[in-house]
Amino acid sequence: MEKLTEKEKELIRVSWESLGKDKVPHGVIMFSRLFELEPALLNLFHYNTNCGTIQDCLSSPEFLDHVTKVMLVIDAAVSHLDNLHTLEDFLLNLGKKHQAVGVNTQSFAVVGESLLYMLQCSLGQGYTAPLRQAWLNMYTIVVAAMSRGWAKNGEHKTD
Repeated sequence: MEKLTEKEKELIRVSWESLGKDKVPHGVIMFSRLFELEPALLNLFHYNTNCGTIQDCLSSPEFLDHVTKVMLVIDAAVSHLDNLHTLEDFLLNLGKKHQAVGVNTQSFAVVGESLLYMLQCSLGQGYTAPLRQAWLNMYTIVVAAMSRGWAKNGEHKTD
């Protein structure tokens, strides 16, 4: 597993902490952008509330629960920057779950773009090129583990 520099870890920690305790509104920004970039992903969300439109999805309590879970995964990654390898099994399993519900690995890149967009919107002038690169490096590590899990799950499927 790749390593982050101490400076990158500090940039990530400080920026994440600056978003405050309630990160769900930031997650809504991220998912709004995700659905703008890849509207077909809306079809993967099947809740009691119909997610036929972006607004329907973003106002659904079930979807907001999903946003909360995603933000908790990011929080876990930030909390484990010194030992991201300890999240390996968790991230492999997360990749398997995403494969099972029909998410393709190309969508992981769009999620990364959406994460960076959210950070840019939320941090304003605090969003710098080194900060962007630090987050991109962390996200690359997380996605690499998820992609390994995604691929392992795909091996067990029969066509």
